[in-house]
Amino acid sequence: MRRRRLIVLVIAVVAVVGAGAFAVLASDRIKGSAAQTAAAYFEAWRESDVGAMERLVYQPPSDFVTRHRQLSDKLGIQSIQLTPGQLRSTGESSAEIPFTGVRQLSELGAWPFESTLRLGVHDRAWKVLWTPETLHPLLKDGGTLEVDQIAGAPAELVTSEGDRIPNDSYAEPYLNQLKPELDRAGHGWRLLSKVPGRPDRQLLARQPKANVERTTLSRPVQAAAARALDGVEDSAIVAIRPRTGEILGLADRLANNFSAIRDTFPPGSVFKTITAAALLKSGLTPADQLPCPASYTIPFHRSFDNDGEVDRGVVSFADAFAYSCNTTFVEQATTRLRVEDLRQAASEWGFGQPIPTGIGGTCGSISGADDPDMLGADAIGQGGVEVTPLCMAALAASVQSGTWRSPRLLSKRQVSGIEGTAPGDVELDQGVVGALREMMAAVVDHGTASGSGLPAGVAGKTGTAEVSDGSRSHAWFIGYRDDLAFCVFVRNGGSGGGTAVPIAARFLNGL
Repeated sequence: MRRRRLIVLVIAVVAVVGAGAFAVLASDRIKGSAAQTAAAYFEAWRESDVGAMERLVYQPPSDFVTRHRQLSDKLGIQSIQLTPGQLRSTGESSAEIPFTGVRQLSELGAWPFESTLRLGVHDRAWKVLWTPETLHPLLKDGGTLEVDQIAGAPAELVTSEGDRIPNDSYAEPYLNQLKPELDRAGHGWRLLSKVPGRPDRQLLARQPKANVERTTLSRPVQAAAARALDGVEDSAIVAIRPRTGEILGLADRLANNFSAIRDTFPPGSVFKTITAAALLKSGLTPADQLPCPASYTIPFHRSFDNDGEVDRGVVSFADAFAYSCNTTFVEQATTRLRVEDLRQAASEWGFGQPIPTGIGGTCGSISGADDPDMLGADAIGQGGVEVTPLCMAALAASVQSGTWRSPRLLSKRQVSGIEGTAPGDVELDQGVVGALREMMAAVVDHGTASGSGLPAGVAGKTGTAEVSDGSRSHAWFIGYRDDLAFCVFVRNGGSGGGTAVPIAARFLNGL
């Protein structure tokens, strides 16, 4: 009996001791494993889930998330690949796992690296023991990583053929304006390691490419335009390819910082091209017979005279254009058109809107005064009408092609990038365009531009524009030959036929 009691007591004691031991073991059990924590950390890193990474770290620094995001932003990290190595124990409650990685940098491409993820048991769980070198070994001891620009050579602007721009081309102010815009694309990049007290160390580099940018300028056209202006002060030639709107030549010798693409001037009779377009739309034809007296007075309003007060009697509308009859155009405009009709015609040919060339630009403006005297003056390019030589070259190009195209000095993509808008095209009334071609051909055949040495096939319109301050008139000539349209402008140059046309002849014969 005594023996049985002793056995029961021993069993009870053993049970109590066993239960206590089990409780101690249960309370010291470690959650998870080093391998599981490492796998979870790498997966969160691949997914850029910095919050999940932070939860796996023992006592992460307060700027843990910020450090990771700033590094990604600063280096332009687009993605990261991580390949863990073999986990190895470094003690009873510590381990480490070497790993390799590849960061994809937006400016420099793939950047491989090696590091080590260290782990330890804290609060009965495996945690990542994070230090800055976990991100990259070079971040140890206060090191930083930075992506820096490598300055490239200044942009070299060349012709559309890839040749150097001719010397003394008179396009230099415009090309110099373009270079800062195009220089932005000429940088290279490098990845630097910076450690306090040590020289910077270059880790990766992408050297800048040779920054050669093609313009639309044609070497032979630009050279011919520049040489045609040699010795002609205060002058400009703008040449355009009608089927594309490309500026083939831009020779500008205008004084006092005037610009052939941004500053406007009275156009004189070259504006009759637009007035003629409006009159053709109203029902006139080139063959219609119209009076061209020496002087014409708008009923109850002012009088207008022909140049030299020449009376040509009755002529066709085409010849009134060819001889530049002021009186014909004033009479027809004030009896057939409203101010709004002339403004609408001008708008169809580019007026009232900016011209995105890559270096800015504008076309021109026309007064909106509802007054017969102003309408008569506007109809012959005086009054409230002002234009740029660029606009008048585009006008001639539009007659040749049948489409108004915004002139440009660079590709459409480059222009859009610089100015925020791409050049547009506007289809014109083909009946009007066909009639204008006939009328502009008459100007050179037997009108104000005849007998001036222009090569065969040229069509155009002369203009002599009076200046409000009493200075000498501006001289204009616009025209086209094959797939080349142009404007010659001489500020205070006198007669369009006497000054601008001979310059155009030198230009075209020099091609």
